[in-house]
Amino acid sequence: MSLYDSLNPQQHAAIEALYGPILVLAGAGSGKTRVVTYRIAHLLESGVDPSAILGVTFTNKAAEEMKERVQKLTHYQVLICTFHSLGAKILRESIYALGYGRNFTIYDEQDSEKLVKLCINELAHQQKLDAQHFISLISSAKNALQDPDQINPASLDELEKLFPDVYRLYQAKLKECNAVDFDDLLYLPVKLFKTYPDILDHYQKRWSFLLIDEFQDTNQAQYLLVQHLGSQHQNVCVVGDPDQSIYSWRGANIQNILGFESDFPGAKIIRLEQNYRSRANILEASNALINNNRSRYEKNLWSDRGAGEKIKHFTADTERGEADFVAEKIRYHYENHHISLRQMAVFYRTNAQSRALEDKLLLHHVPYVIVGGISFYQRREIKDILAFLRMVQSGMDFISFSRTINIPKRGIGETTIERIRLSAAQEGLSLMGYSTKLIEDTPLQYAVKLSAKQKEGLKSYVQIIHELKEISKACDIQEVVKAAIERSGYLEYLKGEMESYQERKENLNALVSKAIEWELSAMTPSLEGFLEELSLKSTLDETNSSYDKVHLMTVHNAKGLEFDVAFLAGMEEDLFPHANSRGSLEALEEERRLCYVGMTRAKEYLYLCDVRQRFLWGTTRIQRPSRFLREIPEEYIERIRPSFMSKTQFTWRPSQVETQEVTFIDEIDQTIPEEENEEPLDEGDAIFHKDFGVGVIRQIYEGSAGLTYKVLFSKDNRERSLVARLAHLKKLS
Repeated sequence: MSLYDSLNPQQHAAIEALYGPILVLAGAGSGKTRVVTYRIAHLLESGVDPSAILGVTFTNKAAEEMKERVQKLTHYQVLICTFHSLGAKILRESIYALGYGRNFTIYDEQDSEKLVKLCINELAHQQKLDAQHFISLISSAKNALQDPDQINPASLDELEKLFPDVYRLYQAKLKECNAVDFDDLLYLPVKLFKTYPDILDHYQKRWSFLLIDEFQDTNQAQYLLVQHLGSQHQNVCVVGDPDQSIYSWRGANIQNILGFESDFPGAKIIRLEQNYRSRANILEASNALINNNRSRYEKNLWSDRGAGEKIKHFTADTERGEADFVAEKIRYHYENHHISLRQMAVFYRTNAQSRALEDKLLLHHVPYVIVGGISFYQRREIKDILAFLRMVQSGMDFISFSRTINIPKRGIGETTIERIRLSAAQEGLSLMGYSTKLIEDTPLQYAVKLSAKQKEGLKSYVQIIHELKEISKACDIQEVVKAAIERSGYLEYLKGEMESYQERKENLNALVSKAIEWELSAMTPSLEGFLEELSLKSTLDETNSSYDKVHLMTVHNAKGLEFDVAFLAGMEEDLFPHANSRGSLEALEEERRLCYVGMTRAKEYLYLCDVRQRFLWGTTRIQRPSRFLREIPEEYIERIRPSFMSKTQFTWRPSQVETQEVTFIDEIDQTIPEEENEEPLDEGDAIFHKDFGVGVIRQIYEGSAGLTYKVLFSKDNRERSLVARLAHLKKLS
């Protein structure tokens, strides 16, 4: 039996067309990952050298999955990576042509924000400007491949007039720190290819077969990267679905996929329309919805899995009634259909909608996780230790220097730190090189005057970095991470925060574990590679499905996922479609595509919910049902009424609740009952505290001050011990 016998005719066609430009229109659930991996396998079988193949996708998770599948099929290793990883690889090899060192640091959003603030302070002095807004402008400019000199001043409002100067200074400071930001990983390779044809020719010859996944999500920089690399050999296969283009707000351009035929003349188009995920009712309803869009390739998904149940439409009076309904149906499917919690998801258009849903799930002890919350790698203690490691990697990184110089306190203030930065630049030295000469009293033309305490503090800091540098030359990555935690005195430093010390210590242990895992899996382990890997991590890549929990997420975060049971909450005008789409056909069509994506995540059961009135944008509003509900033919919809919800609690095992690592939003519903509760509280009860908000009692014990409750609060996902007679807790019924 051939490897390809399980493929349908359209999948076969996509795999066998090896040469020239190819556009594979892969509908939701049509097996596109299989097509991409089998296509690579077929290229290898046809005699193509593994090193000549390049696969590009959008998440590390997808890239790893494809690499594993290819290796299992062929026993060959092929380069499959994200766009940003590809950019980083090209820059590590060739960035010297642009005047950077190959050991550059990759700045994340927080690092970039600090650097932009420095630029604004330097240029605007006392003028208050929004650093976040300028970061957004810089990102948009880079994704559109605009240099500071190409910004049109006429397009800027009064508060943005300084933008070109801030952008120019920001880029200069990045270069001074031998650092790049996330957008530079796309912007600089394209600049490199435009400026140096010989470098472009090298990469065109290296990768003569390109496969690009999720092509509908590419921005201008990503598209030009593909166009440059593929222009010589034209063996470019792009896979995507215009009906799932939902990221224009971050620069994605649907015209990249719609215009592929004109940019790559003679391109072959193959449609994958058989869906292996969903029941026919869900697909036909989704087809009917998306057919209202004009900007699309004609495509009609179908399934041989049977019609399945009709889509359920429920209208509640308020968002709390909507949340009650969702919780009830989760229990129903769990108890009656034995569907695990991890196979159920609730989608919403805006993060604020999760508030009522979280309250109800918490009240009924339903374990859940919010996908797209705060990343592990953005936690303060993780960023602190990584900043120490980045100073070991590159002694020029000012953001990491300023972050770590006072861990622990060394009395070196912001003014002195800035003077060190300026003086190092004037001397033509790295920060570490300058600091070393400064503490050794080496004659310098621009010597910063330090007090005895500051000099001693800088000396101890330089010594730590030098020691870590020596350790990094001789030891495994895990040993370097451990040494950074120990030599910096970081655990002692953390003890000043008794309330969160243990949790932060556990996070640091997890970082060491990550170093061990990475070192075992990396082909050529290095500190530079480890830091780059963590810089390119995305929140979605960290989603862990090992625990049984309901997934809550925005519809944007749902793309690429699938669940047996899916709920689309908030199907109302001005919420979904969002009010921002008013007056714009393009924006409305993207909202419709977003709804289509949400609907096609469901395999067996799909629920569409709306409410008559909702607390929205600071006030209670009368809501109208979404036009998307009207665009779905009646034959696929069943309207249902609320049923009585049993007082019986959900039957989740307590251990399941305790193991959840849940990220919560800060907003707390202020309509919680205010009356005092005289009845005794038990472990597992949901409660309300006037300062900390909603929580669940995890433990009750006799402490030194009397009866004490250990409570996990949803507002900040923090456990607190509260003395019962002082806590004034209110039980939520």
